[in-house]
Amino acid sequence: MISQDDVPQVRGSVTFGRALSELTWLRVGGPADVLFQPADLADLQDFLRGLAPNIAVFPMGVGSNLIVRDGGLRAAVIRLGRGFNGIEIEGTRVTAGAAALDAHVARKAAAAGVDLTFLRTIPGAIGGAVRMNAGCYGSYVADHLIEARAVRRDGALEVLKPDDLKFAYRQSSLPEGWVLTEAVFEGAAGDPDALEARMSDQLAKRDASQPTKERSAGSTFRNPAGFSSTGKADDVHDLKAWKVIDDAGMRGARIGGAQMSEMHSNFMINTGGATAADLENLGELVRKKVYENSAITLEWEIMRVGDPSREQA
Repeated sequence: MISQDDVPQVRGSVTFGRALSELTWLRVGGPADVLFQPADLADLQDFLRGLAPNIAVFPMGVGSNLIVRDGGLRAAVIRLGRGFNGIEIEGTRVTAGAAALDAHVARKAAAAGVDLTFLRTIPGAIGGAVRMNAGCYGSYVADHLIEARAVRRDGALEVLKPDDLKFAYRQSSLPEGWVLTEAVFEGAAGDPDALEARMSDQLAKRDASQPTKERSAGSTFRNPAGFSSTGKADDVHDLKAWKVIDDAGMRGARIGGAQMSEMHSNFMINTGGATAADLENLGELVRKKVYENSAITLEWEIMRVGDPSREQA
């Protein structure tokens, strides 16, 4: 366990034994040894520089794509907030703090006539979007990122170009313990009213097809085809995760309080009272049934971290 002696003096908020279930969209998970919410960039640098080097660091966004296991996290969890959520626009370039919500960035960019509309329906914040190369309607972070800025585990600042991040479908390469703080995007110029109308249409389609009012973490598994839905009429569905889950008869499948949504079978939901183990076990059962039915191995899109049980904490 992390003690007060392991943690440097900082200006931000430090909480020991913080329950992470309160901070994830799925509302599951045990406590973090320590949760740090930095006051600003310098505070974050000081914390990482002064933290005992044997302590793991886990940057956590808004918990939209995350299962924290029931035993919690033996790590210093870093959650960025105010001071890291600014959005600035110059021409067609948008600079957004890692804590800025994807939807807010899309809306503010659109109002300024910059097309980053693909971010509008992506749950979460910019740090996670960069880390996961988030995408929707055929566009990805990798298509628009100019550079990202991060604080290394030793507290030094680093500027990362797209090649440094080695983007792939739903993933990037970021050294262990580094914390993304800001990203710069380039979007095409567009008419603000047209961009707003496009986003409204995207939201309507999402709400008609996804369980947006349930406790979920977005898509559970990556599409086997290796690309996101385009939203176009000629989109191919044969190798979409929801299709192979349906074909395996797992739409609506349940374990405890965890369920694969009846509305969208690639969305796992907490119907009430689910544990992290319920959710993860259901996901593994879905993977097993899909493989038995189609010889396709689904890969998790939701990140799963921490100890499985409190006995191991």
